[in-house]
Amino acid sequence: RPPRRSLPAAVVGAGLGGSAAAYFLQQHFGPQVQLDVYEAAGVGGRLATVTVNKQQYESRGASIHALSLHMQDFVKILGLKHRREVAGKSAIFSGEHFVLEETDWYLLNLFRLWWHYGISFLRLQMWVEEVMEKFMRIYKYQAHGYAFSSLEELLRSLGGEAFVNMTQRSVAESLLEVGVTQRFVDDVIAAVLRSTYGQSVLVPAFAGAMSLAGAQGSTWAVEGGNKLVCSGLLKLTKASVIPARVTGISLHSSEGRAVYQVHYESSEGQGSAFYDMVVVTTPLHPSRSNFTFENFEPPIADFPGAFQPSVTSVVHGYLNSSYFGFPDPKLFPFTSILTTDTPDLFFNAMDNICPVNISAAFRRKQPQEAAVWRVLSQQPLDKHQLKTLFRSYYSVQVTEWQTYPRYDAAKSLPPIVLHENLFYLSGVEWVASSMEMIAVAAKNVALLAYNRWHQDLEKIDQKDLMHKVKTEL
Repeated sequence: RPPRRSLPAAVVGAGLGGSAAAYFLQQHFGPQVQLDVYEAAGVGGRLATVTVNKQQYESRGASIHALSLHMQDFVKILGLKHRREVAGKSAIFSGEHFVLEETDWYLLNLFRLWWHYGISFLRLQMWVEEVMEKFMRIYKYQAHGYAFSSLEELLRSLGGEAFVNMTQRSVAESLLEVGVTQRFVDDVIAAVLRSTYGQSVLVPAFAGAMSLAGAQGSTWAVEGGNKLVCSGLLKLTKASVIPARVTGISLHSSEGRAVYQVHYESSEGQGSAFYDMVVVTTPLHPSRSNFTFENFEPPIADFPGAFQPSVTSVVHGYLNSSYFGFPDPKLFPFTSILTTDTPDLFFNAMDNICPVNISAAFRRKQPQEAAVWRVLSQQPLDKHQLKTLFRSYYSVQVTEWQTYPRYDAAKSLPPIVLHENLFYLSGVEWVASSMEMIAVAAKNVALLAYNRWHQDLEKIDQKDLMHKVKTEL
């Protein structure tokens, strides 16, 4: 048997998508695959931290749902730990008063929900659980090596046409249909979606369900910062990380096979390299990248849709509790404040955050002390707005992102397969955007690439997978 030739592959981007894709490719192809990972900004992508007083804090994407099996696996494999949970209470603010306040007592919280909203929160829970239960099938499929060549096929295999439709209709519409009241949607659902996606209840039902699952389940984070998952996976994969920005990909053929030339810019100038396989994990929307595809026939089309600007301000200062109706700061009980969709509210959510390394002695600051708050908003906060939220502050660190897709703008989902062995991972964010969603997409792309490379078409876009997997078991 002739030795298997090596397979040079490139991954564009070293955020969670890129690191997970590199890890899964290596897992499936083994030593045959030689990986180059291109990253201009720094490993970790949006899983970034900021430093306040020599301590690091997550600036974004902080919590991971308990059911995130791939993320759980990564943490185990890399020998990382879950960060110690520091309890805190949240409340929903309308701009004038709190419409809902959490207490220390679980039963009282339930009673309040029931008192305010009747059976709505139970209906919501049942709806979210049903979606999650079907979504969890993906882990079985992936464990058996099944992959999907489009996001629609992936959704169809989990929940039929109903799941595909959930990317096209709003979460508000879906919830009203199962008997959740408009008031519950306006107060509670709106607040959760503003705090996760920075958008309204018009986001698609599937993205909404994922965000609501995170809000009502137990969540965790990685001790030392979530970005350690990315650097850890890349180290484990022994991929070579190239500090450069990819500007385009051109198609060539060699002995009747497609070969991809990746063009990049680094501090040394411009360069390029050839690969048999490429996975792009950075967004290909014109607003986000000036990425060119050359010699593709038919040409690779432009990607529709826009991104939602979002701003994170990490503020070290004294909360102005009077603005929230608590003249005495000592009595302010909340560590996280969500907001309803009110025209004059200038922020989406704010929370009193803990550092990424929490010692056993750590205690959260009392409301009258200076603490580190993370404020999420659509626009950068001006002086007046900062003064509204804080009596005084020592420092403000602002990060502007184009984090999430503008969900109301999409009519169709982006493709996964751009060409024979050229794959696109970030499109999954148009279904829902979370760390686990990206990890699931990375595993799918790796399996898809592997099954296509070995012409194992039985393992791609199979119908009636539930039945197949049961018989295989």
